[in-house]
Amino acid sequence: MMDAARQVGDRLEAIYREIDIRSMRDLPIHNPRLEVQAVGFRPHRGWAIGALVTPWFMNICLAEIAGGSSLPPALPGDSHALALPLGTLDFVVGSVEGFGRLDSVSLFSPMVSFDDPEVTRITATAALAALFESVPSPAALAVPRNRREMLFGRGAVVS
Repeated sequence: MMDAARQVGDRLEAIYREIDIRSMRDLPIHNPRLEVQAVGFRPHRGWAIGALVTPWFMNICLAEIAGGSSLPPALPGDSHALALPLGTLDFVVGSVEGFGRLDSVSLFSPMVSFDDPEVTRITATAALAALFESVPSPAALAVPRNRREMLFGRGAVVS
């Protein structure tokens, strides 16, 4: 299934490269220093999830994989919540010509803050990694009450 998710990313990258060349380059939101990149596409609950970077946006994208699970029924413009280890994200349902349904969450748009494709790749990779990290429990976030707890851990007995 990993290969199928990567194939989704590869298809999106090819389609958005064409969109970039065909219709985006002369628009003011287009950052000519950047390039289209599909980053970190992997399977999640029978779908493909990853980041799509273009010279005009960076989104977390969710799409169906051939033979995988169907996305929740929805129309373009609708949204649906997806629980991830970090928390719940609301994906907006869209449709891309030549691809079909593509649900997304915007990370950055426009991309004027970026000037290097490698930095956008690193940023997209970090965003995806963060989505799949569990939020620590409140107890793990608690501040030690005294130096002994800080130095030796909670409940430690020092003789």
